[in-house]
Formats: sequence, structure tokens, C-alpha cells
Amino acid sequence: MTERFDHVVVGLGALGSAAAYQLARRGRSVLGLEQFELGHHRGASHDTSRILRHSYHTPEYVRLTQDAYDDWAQLSADAGRELVTVVGGLDLFPPEPAIPMVDYTAALSEVGVPFELLDVDQVGERWPQFALPAGTTGLFQERGAIVPAGPGTAAMQDLARRYGAVLRDRSPVASVTGTSVALADGTTYSCGSVVVCADAWTARLLAPLGIDLALTVTLEQATYFAPEHPEDFAPERMPLWIWMDDPSFYGFPCYGEPTVKAAQDCGGPVVDPDARGSDVSEEMLALLAGHMGSMLPGAGRPVRSLRCQYALTPDRDFVVDRVPGHPTVAIGLGAGHGFKFAPTFGRLLADLATGERERVSPTFALDRPALVDPAYSAHWLV
Repeated sequence: MTERFDHVVVGLGALGSAAAYQLARRGRSVLGLEQFELGHHRGASHDTSRILRHSYHTPEYVRLTQDAYDDWAQLSADAGRELVTVVGGLDLFPPEPAIPMVDYTAALSEVGVPFELLDVDQVGERWPQFALPAGTTGLFQERGAIVPAGPGTAAMQDLARRYGAVLRDRSPVASVTGTSVALADGTTYSCGSVVVCADAWTARLLAPLGIDLALTVTLEQATYFAPEHPEDFAPERMPLWIWMDDPSFYGFPCYGEPTVKAAQDCGGPVVDPDARGSDVSEEMLALLAGHMGSMLPGAGRPVRSLRCQYALTPDRDFVVDRVPGHPTVAIGLGAGHGFKFAPTFGRLLADLATGERERVSPTFALDRPALVDPAYSAHWLV
């Protein structure tokens, strides 16, 4: 007999795991399906750390970060351990940056989130680890924080199970409808609604539902550096940082080990998620190491690198919506910067799946111009 659940969640990375947790927490029967093993390294939810921050380019995103901090606090309480490590966040804008600083200061000011603007000397007085170009401005927000990537996703999976969800890995999904999910081996599950959080594989699942989702999948790379004096990069002595230009880079203080993690944002090649490799790109490593050597000269030598995927929408905005014409199918897509909002995604997707919410926002809708206008010009720096 076909098993029946109130909700089936397709994809158990951070967003899908959060949705399964939130739905099960509400007393719903939930099946979560993952095509690979849980905790796999082929998506975007593995590794050690991600950034949680208030600083964003629009008031809507800043308000969403307020929800994210609240939802991470609730998740931490449910998990019985603190998952958020506050270190402060420093956005670094060179003169005439590719990412306009005014977008950030205006958005933070409108929402009422406090911040400081620091010149090169002031940054150096607080954090002498930095060697910044003349004219750089630092935007400091004291609540900038680190959240755990792989361990955070695993915590949401554990909680989903605790609340009664059934999670099955190595179960690739072939198709979805509003009331059923079929696996590649022919197994079918019936349900009241489906939540698709399949990241780079989302477009192919939506195509039979009449949705031509414009996604670009890139293969990114993060690298860990070994400072000679890791105590100088301890969380209490070093903020997380983002270089707000093109190319854009970001990095962390030491977190769980005496290394400093850094990466370029949206710097990797376009790939097919089913045919990509995992070898280290020496070209990407050299570009990042050059930036680190000039901006954080004490960060040391690179000791290891890893790859992860971005599934990018043309405007870099999220997708959190029901599928037009299929109101019992909800979609969650993080566009390469969604992990910090994962618990919030879970709550919003649960609202959509249960009918408690009709729509989240036009900004995150499937029928917005960036996703339906073939002439829309993609831009990914935020």
C-alpha cells in the first residue's frame, strides 16, 4: 500500500530539514526525502560555518534577519545548546565599491538596527589583524555571528525525528504533484502537500508542473588558512568580515579549530550538479590567497579547500512561494545565501504547506520579473 503523510519534504539540506522540523513540531505527519546520504557534500549545507548578520541591502532583508535571529534562538532552545556564536560583523567597502554602501546604511537605518562606520585607522585600532587599502570604510554591526553549517543541519534533522518526522536518505525523487511524490525506483507516497527544497535540482522537479525556473548552478570553493598565531584570530578578538566589491570575499575568525576560513562569493564556474567534480581549483585558491595575503597578512598559508554549490536566481533573491496552479506545492530556494535564514525558511514553508499563509512576499515569488522575463539581466553581488 502507498504510505500517506500530511506533508512530504523533498531535499534535506538546511532548508528542507528546517521545514521538516517545523512541520513535525506542529504535530503533522512528515516524510523527508534526500537523494544522497544525510550530511552529504554535494550541495550547500555541509562544512563548519555560515554567517548570520543584520547587514543587508534592503529593509525587507534586514527585517528578515531579525526573524532569523529569533528563529535561531528558538532552534537553539529546542536543541538544548547554543547554536549562535556572536563575534561582530565587519562589512568592508573600498572607495567606489561594486556593492553600494548606501544600500546597507539606508536599509539598517530604516529598520532601526544600530551600526558604526569606521575608517581605516579606526578598524586598525580595534582589529590590527587587518591591513586595509586607504579609503576603505568598515560598517560594523555588533550582532554579526557564526552559525554551524553541517552540525546545524543535523540538529534540525534530529529535532524533526524527535517530533515524529520520518527521514529517508538515498531516496532520489523523480516527480512531484500536489498530492504525491514518486521516487526513481517507482515507490510512491501520497500526501496533503509537498515542500520542495531541492536546491540545484529544483528546476527539473518543477518543469513538469509548468514552471521554467531560471537557475544558474555554480561550484564555489572555501579555503582554511593556518595562522602562525591563531590566538590573534580567536572569536573574541576578530569579527567575521565581507569584502564588498567585485570580486567579493568573506571570512571568519577561528571557529572550532585554529584555522581561518575564507571564500569568494559567486566566483566559481557554472556546472551541472550531476556531473560536477570536487577537485580544488588552483586558480580560485590563488585569487583568494592573494586577497588574504594583502588584507589579513597574519592569516597564514592555506591548508585545505572544499567545494560547495550555489543555485542562483537571476536577481539573487530567494524563492519562498507556492507553485502557481499547484497550491499544495511549496518551494524554498536560498540562492547561495540562505543558510543564515534556514530556521526562518522552515517556519515560512510550514506556514505555506499548512495553509496558514497564502504568500510570503512578492520579492520571493515564483512569478516575479526576474524569474519570468527571459530578458532579465542577472546580477549576483549583494
